[in-house]
Amino acid sequence: MKKLIYIALLIFSLQNAVSQDLKPEYQKFVKSFIANVKSNNKAGVAFFISFPLSREYPIPAVKNKAEFLKRYDQIFDAALKAEIVKSNPAKDWSEVGWRGIMLNQGTLWIDTDGKIISINYQSKAENALKNKLISGEKTKLHSSIATFKKPLYILETSKFRIRIDDLGNENYRYASWSIKKSMSEEPDLIISNGKWIADGSGGNSKFNFKKGAYLYECYIIVLGTSDSPPASLTIYQNGEEILSQDAIIVPR
Repeated sequence: MKKLIYIALLIFSLQNAVSQDLKPEYQKFVKSFIANVKSNNKAGVAFFISFPLSREYPIPAVKNKAEFLKRYDQIFDAALKAEIVKSNPAKDWSEVGWRGIMLNQGTLWIDTDGKIISINYQSKAENALKNKLISGEKTKLHSSIATFKKPLYILETSKFRIRIDDLGNENYRYASWSIKKSMSEEPDLIISNGKWIADGSGGNSKFNFKKGAYLYECYIIVLGTSDSPPASLTIYQNGEEILSQDAIIVPR
């Protein structure tokens, strides 16, 4: 994602940013994008998309142009199109340093090459799809972890499969299995009352889960170096690191 947690953090950190007119060279491709949305030129809009285009978990990412054209109306509903079409390229679109260019308070992000890298808007159709997918996902999980408010991440290291769910009220749950096991099997370890911690304004964050003398830290890397993994798992015992493994974020 270009994830929603990341966007929430960015919006918070940019609330007091100085508003300046968007540079003319950036206004040019923003105006072109707006024109294609206004004329409902789906292929024209697709030209601006950087694929894959992430959607909120567990909605699958949009992998390519053909898939985007099929899902266009699901993503670009009347409300989103109206916000884009009514926007002023000079005033409503803001350059935010290396992060790119955002519409209003982050509804949509475009990089400085003119490619859309994130759409942080969810239509009623997508919300209904999300709820349907979550309900279906719950039936495939072991009964001990089938109750949650929102699924967040599935991480895989060389040894473990880790699932992080939002239980509501800032309470996060960690469940892990041997990498060879299925999530339909009983987890080897379940820890509730986890905490989410933002790490700077670049979008990186971590989830901390404590159990006795052990601390399980799942680090999500949005902004890293070229060789940074998408995530990592570090386990501490009495404050001393006893295991650290890179992790992938399992695609939706």
